[in-house]
Amino acid sequence: MVIRDTTLIGTEAGCSTSLPNCYAATREATEALCAPLEPEDCVIQSMTCASPVKWHMAHTTWFFETFILCAGDGRYDVLQPEFRVLFNSYYNTIGAQFSRPHRGLLSRPTLSEVFAYRRHIDNAMHDRLENASPEELARIAPLLAVGLYHEQQHQELILTDIKHAFSCNPLEPVYRERENQRVTHAAGVDWVPFEAGVREVGHPGSEFAFDNEFPRHRVFLEPFVLASRLVTNREYLAFIEDGGYKKPELWLSDGWATVQSQAWRAPLYWQHDDGRWSVFTLAGRLPIDLDEPVCHTSYYEADAFARWSGARLATEAEWETSAASQAVDGNFLERGRLHPAPLDASVDRSDSRQMFGDVWEWTSSPYVAYPGYAPPVGALGEYNGKFMCNQFVLRGGSCATPRAHVRATYRNFFPPEARWQFAGIRLARSE
Repeated sequence: MVIRDTTLIGTEAGCSTSLPNCYAATREATEALCAPLEPEDCVIQSMTCASPVKWHMAHTTWFFETFILCAGDGRYDVLQPEFRVLFNSYYNTIGAQFSRPHRGLLSRPTLSEVFAYRRHIDNAMHDRLENASPEELARIAPLLAVGLYHEQQHQELILTDIKHAFSCNPLEPVYRERENQRVTHAAGVDWVPFEAGVREVGHPGSEFAFDNEFPRHRVFLEPFVLASRLVTNREYLAFIEDGGYKKPELWLSDGWATVQSQAWRAPLYWQHDDGRWSVFTLAGRLPIDLDEPVCHTSYYEADAFARWSGARLATEAEWETSAASQAVDGNFLERGRLHPAPLDASVDRSDSRQMFGDVWEWTSSPYVAYPGYAPPVGALGEYNGKFMCNQFVLRGGSCATPRAHVRATYRNFFPPEARWQFAGIRLARSE
């Protein structure tokens, strides 16, 4: 499996000459993620929050068909009209959708038919991009940018969803063997100070961004400090051994109810046998590396750990302020590790590190609209805006996120009980 590091297009007309190459590279990267899988792997759905790999492959294809090809000049012939319903995720403006919890029942179309569907759409898209007028390219470019970033989101979901599915199999299949990694001891923690003041957050608008990153606006921040690295397995294990999952005073009410009803005793994929902890990874079950960042934690767990530590989670405005001057560099999908990596103790800790890659970082901020936000007109207005309720913001990307997908203003969001994503913890304190 080879995933190329590809910089995606913006929305300006000057990017139009690179549209076919951007499209092809992104589509090839998705299929490379499927290379280690057997057809049987691609049809299973292990929980309602996840989807079969085959569905991800088809849905990302449906996106280009629906929003670009079918919205064109009428020359495109739909391959299978039934796919309009089968692979529509949540766009009520487009029409009906097949029940999300039952996507694993779709044994047909077969995986080979889904690949044929992809070829059909790819050929049609190639023709559209190669033969479009400058005016048509200017219209397509913003839609294509959304489609390509959307496919990158599903590249990450393919990995997180197949990891969960494999973890449910008693054989604990290996997605891909991991190369021998250099033993690294995690750096110590410094607290990086930030002064009070008015800051600007949100995307400035010069390149592509999703609608939920706009508009750029001012916030006032009180003085705070941010941990120079992510919380490690060693630190989280201390929380467990101190009875962290047994102390209701550490937990939000809903979090404590979830701990009790779901019998949580450790992060997702952790297992304790014969006095030893192990963790299920995309390379199979491995002994826990205590220096790696802890991951697969819910918001509830992140919040409880922070409270136990005498700290808190950063707000998303604090996180963005801290990350604004950082290079978007780290342990991303292209590195191929597909698991968080320790921050080397030899790395200079004069500022916050691991801001990008390794794990998505829970913030204390609910996912709500920025002041002055308005969703786009039409079906794409359903992409982000209608989910601004009962979710929390995560920042920074993970080891399964394509590098080109992330920026300091990017806002991910999940319900507070979600654990199957590569989500971890960075601590903050008020000064």
